[in-house]
Formats: sequence, structure tokens, C-alpha cells
Amino acid sequence: MKGNPLASLLSLLLTCFYLVQPALAKETITWLEATFPPFLIHEGSYTGQGYGDTVTDIITKNLQKYNHERIKANISRHYRMFKQGENVCTVGLYKTPERNTFVYFSIPSFFTLPNVIVINKTKYQEWGGRDQLSLAEILKNNDLVIGRSKNRSYGPVIDSLLDKHGSEANIFEYEGNELSLNFFEMLKRDRLDGIIGLPEEVIYQAENLGIRDQIMTLGIVENQANLDAWLSYVACSKTPWGKKVIEDIDQVLIEERSKQTYRAAYERWLDEGSIRTYRNAYDQYFIQIKE
Repeated sequence: MKGNPLASLLSLLLTCFYLVQPALAKETITWLEATFPPFLIHEGSYTGQGYGDTVTDIITKNLQKYNHERIKANISRHYRMFKQGENVCTVGLYKTPERNTFVYFSIPSFFTLPNVIVINKTKYQEWGGRDQLSLAEILKNNDLVIGRSKNRSYGPVIDSLLDKHGSEANIFEYEGNELSLNFFEMLKRDRLDGIIGLPEEVIYQAENLGIRDQIMTLGIVENQANLDAWLSYVACSKTPWGKKVIEDIDQVLIEERSKQTYRAAYERWLDEGSIRTYRNAYDQYFIQIKE
């Protein structure tokens, strides 16, 4: 006696439905990505090869229990989506008291060399004629104007100095897309006396604009002593969902940060002298932090 064709078809459909269900049930992490090369690179010959791009790839590859999507969003949009409690994360933010109110942070995801001040070589004497300077002292001079990105953190030390000593006379604040590029353009056109940036960011933008031989960097004295200021973190919305995701991300970071591929993501954007200093601090300090 032949079986009921309709019953067989129904059974097959139900089987397919239950097989597909686990994939459909995956939660999605939306990764917010500001345009900020060489951390995140969205266009040009190095698209997708920023050190933030590489670490995002490592994290998502090791979190197969989630679906992942990546969208471009400036820092102001980051803030808005975090505060709305959406299922969003970003791979590298500095900790600040304000951000602690609306995101959960992972263990450190990046250990980067500290921010520097970028100036035109012709203004070296105006900046004191020294390779390292006190930002607090510089901000007392209203004749020098520094560019500051709105909602971007430069680390707790620098943020505190800018907030305490900065004014409309010596700080030009700006927000929008391509912040880093726009500030370098303004420096090139002598509309700013200096900007604050990461060493790898300086090299990338200066080479793109053809001004590497025209600029120089000055170390910031207040940023040298505290290695915590060199750390940034994965951040997710401060919701039960975000807390769970951060716990999963922490396990990936503990496993992956000591691997060569992870460290090399940042090192590829450093000069040889910086790499030697960086590796020593990376091994002795960064990968030891596990909470």
C-alpha cells in the first residue's frame, strides 16, 4: 500500500523548516564603523585592511553563533544608536565616564601608541622647539589653534586636558564624516596650527595627501606615563543583550590577542623603530589584562 503523497510532502517540509530554524534564530550583531583610516578603511586600495577591519574579522569569525552586519556610521550616530539600546557594537572605543553610561566595554581590544600632536614643520619654534610638550601648557597659548573632533575621545588623559584648558580661542571643534582627512586638509591649508592623532593615522593621511615631508609629530608629556591611556575596547549597547555579547567577545579576545595575526594588524602601520617598542609593551602589559 502506497503512502499518502500529501503526508510525505508535509513531513518533508516540516523537516526542512526545523533544519532552517537554528540559522534563522541567530541574533545579529550590527558593527558600527566610522571612516577612520588606517583603523577602518572603507575605500581605496587598502579597503578592508585597516587594523580595526582585521580585528573585526577575527571576532566575527569566532562568533559563529551570531549573524554579523557592518555599517558605516559617524561617531554621533554611534552615540545615538547606543543610547537607543539597539543591538550594535563597535570594535574600538576609549573608555570615558560618559560612554560608561550607555555601553558595556570588553576587556581591552587594542593597545595603540599614544596620541601625538601633528604640526607643520615650519611652526616647530612656535610650538616651543621641543619634540615633547605639555598639552596643558600649550593650551594656555591662545595663538595656537588645535582641531578637536566632536564626540571622538583621544583617551582619558587628553580628553581631560582639552576639557579643562581648552576654549573657543584655542580649540576648533568639528564633526562629520571623514573627520581625520578633513583635519589634515585644514592643517595643510594652514587653517589649523595643530591636530591630535594616532601615529599610524598621521602616516596614513600624510602620505595620502602628499605632505609627509611637510609635517612632524610632537609627543604629549602627559600621555606617556599611563599605559591605560593606550587601551581601547569593544563596546556594545548597555542592555542585557549587549552584556551577553560582551561576555562572548571577551572569550574571543583572551584567546586571540596573543596570536601573531592579531598583533600584526596594528604593526603593519608602524615604522620599524615603533614596532620594537610596541612589541615589548604588548607582551608584558596588554595581553596580561584579562578582566
